[in-house]
Amino acid sequence: MFSSKRSQENVHLEMDSLNTLHIPSQEECCYTSCYCEENVWKLCEYIKNNQEDLLSTCFAVFISNRNESVPLWCQKSGQQEDNLAVWDYHVIFVHSPENNSGSVVYDLDSTLPFPVPFEKYAPLTFQFDSLLPVSHHRFFRVIPAKIYLEIFASDRSRMKKADGTWIKQPPPYPCLTTNESTNNLEDFISMDSSRGVGEVMNLRKFLERFL
Repeated sequence: MFSSKRSQENVHLEMDSLNTLHIPSQEECCYTSCYCEENVWKLCEYIKNNQEDLLSTCFAVFISNRNESVPLWCQKSGQQEDNLAVWDYHVIFVHSPENNSGSVVYDLDSTLPFPVPFEKYAPLTFQFDSLLPVSHHRFFRVIPAKIYLEIFASDRSRMKKADGTWIKQPPPYPCLTTNESTNNLEDFISMDSSRGVGEVMNLRKFLERFL
């Protein structure tokens, strides 16, 4: 038994600390513009190398749809006053602590704080599907970080023009590959639940999962 209320509070603080990710500041994170899938992979790798006990509470989330046309607000590349950007796909990192203290989003392309509570990120970034045509409804492929690190591979060919030149300059490190694949990015972008890994959700189910 605990001898005092203060002792109990100290234990709660220690438990909260154990469930807290220690990710570098946004400026210190590995980041390459337009390579969000690799930026998130690097965040997953950082947690594996530094707080592996929390890796099971971390997720890579691909956002896209059948038309590869998904509007997201509060994006640095957004051209309008509300920073609206329409991506073919986007990827974010979500931490969902086991102590139910609230999920947190790490989005290196967002104008919102880094990190930001999920309950703040979601309404500002996704708005409501009811305001959008069906062709722009967002779907979410949620992948446990451990699986993402083990399976994801990209040869970056999606970022090359027909003549072989880069649409956007790639990261300085080698392509991410596995023993089984050199490129399976399309499986992650696809929102076909019969394809790839992880769980595909619509916006409502995604909000229920992390709120």
